[in-house]
Amino acid sequence: TTMLTTWHKEAQSKGIIPDVPSQFQGQVLKSATLPPNKKVIALTFDDGPWPESTAQVLDILNKNDVKGTFFEVGKNVQLYPDLTRRIVNEGHSIANHTWHHWYHAMNPQVAAYEVASTTDIIFKTTGVKTGLFRPPGGAMTNGVASYAKNNQYAVIMWSSDSIDYSRPDPNKIISNIFRTAQPGGIVLMHDGGGDRSHTVKALPQIINKFRKQGYSFVTVPQLLEMQEKPKQVVAIKKK
Repeated sequence: TTMLTTWHKEAQSKGIIPDVPSQFQGQVLKSATLPPNKKVIALTFDDGPWPESTAQVLDILNKNDVKGTFFEVGKNVQLYPDLTRRIVNEGHSIANHTWHHWYHAMNPQVAAYEVASTTDIIFKTTGVKTGLFRPPGGAMTNGVASYAKNNQYAVIMWSSDSIDYSRPDPNKIISNIFRTAQPGGIVLMHDGGGDRSHTVKALPQIINKFRKQGYSFVTVPQLLEMQEKPKQVVAIKKK
């Protein structure tokens, strides 16, 4: 098992295999379906990499031994390659959040560029070929989500929204997240796109509160693999 896991990580980092189990390719997901006693949660961060705040978020995650998933904007990856590489080198998952972070309607050619060029710059910068995509603002009808689904990306939404983009008080960020937190859930936060000092201040408390409630932390690829395993066991038993 250890050898297979190591091979999987090495192969994925070289872009040989995607980071999405086949059953989720082309699907839209807000959370994973897990037993209630399987208390895991995925922390995700959008709009980076971003000067100062991405590094601060990484410092907090590393200090607390937590791995997160970062949905990156292509133009920011191009501007801050060292920060992008740091995300991957420290064991976090990296994913696609379009090139420009546009909300308006796009024709198929522009939508294709927004997604494909971001995957390409992430691969060229880090060696990781991501199959995870999140549309800016969760918009599903402006072209980018349709392109991603048609090209077998897993479109990753969220089950808990921190609403930190509006820069509420850190305590409000925390209450927003825990209002809908559940096993197998995906938490939306932001490490880029503006002043994220309130998110940075809230993050250690968020981690501590989840741990006090018995949660452990996983990346989105790990979360998807956890949902996939029970079905694999059933298939094996049927044989």
